[in-house]
Amino acid sequence: MSRIPPHMGISLMVDPPFLTATYPLFEDGVVDVVEWSFDIAWDASPIVGWASELLKHYSARKRLIGHGVTLSILTVDAANHHESWFTRFADEVGKLDYRHISEHFGFMLAGVFHQGAPLPVFADETLLDLTRERMRRLQHIAGVPIGLENLAFAFGPHEIERQARFIGDILKSVDGFLVLDLHNLFCQAKNFERDITELIAFYDLSRVKEIHISGGSWSESGDPMDARPVRRDTHDARVPEEILRVLPQALKMCPNVEAVILERLGDTLTNEHEISHFQEDYHRIRSIVAGVSQ
Repeated sequence: MSRIPPHMGISLMVDPPFLTATYPLFEDGVVDVVEWSFDIAWDASPIVGWASELLKHYSARKRLIGHGVTLSILTVDAANHHESWFTRFADEVGKLDYRHISEHFGFMLAGVFHQGAPLPVFADETLLDLTRERMRRLQHIAGVPIGLENLAFAFGPHEIERQARFIGDILKSVDGFLVLDLHNLFCQAKNFERDITELIAFYDLSRVKEIHISGGSWSESGDPMDARPVRRDTHDARVPEEILRVLPQALKMCPNVEAVILERLGDTLTNEHEISHFQEDYHRIRSIVAGVSQ
């Protein structure tokens, strides 16, 4: 029996270079779904007209996916932030019709020492209960399926599997879905010298509703005892060939995936070569996704 291939789409950015890079894709009708990180736009300038119209277009066709970034669902002591976020989220889902909505596992609020991508936590029952409560609230407001995305960072090699179990425990409480980010797993695989397919298998793959694909960069660790570079999920480069090679297997391992999303920061598409490479990656991923069958 043939399997219906997942939808293929992009994570929408509002930078002018992003429009230049993606306009031909929209014109050719090859963008099945759009993912929108809605909370990033809350404190920014009004959404530019073309982006607003795209959001309305995909919303009306039930092809709009929501992806939160700033909730910081595992931050313990940030009541004012969370109350404000949930209030604005309720307004957000009243304006656009999202197919499903996800957030990042981890925390983003920790004073001045932390700026950037979400960071993991060490799991315990108290934190698990707190996160379950916030996920239930997210679910109640959203009125659609909700999920979590796996992280790129881990405190050590054994923490990778513990993260997968912790995410699984959270999702069970709300029958939530997993956003399986392959580049995040690629980062963990490279940083801890593991096989990416082994890391994929740590998760409950029956819960995967969405797969994220992106590129990233290498940074110096700053550790005088270990000079190895660190792989980071910076969304500023081409998709690594290794991820493209593992994608067919990942799709077969995830029988319920509905969407595959290519991510790229809009302001990193700075020249014709970068734009061309982005478009090539998109078409190649779309071709792989279209070839999925049982």
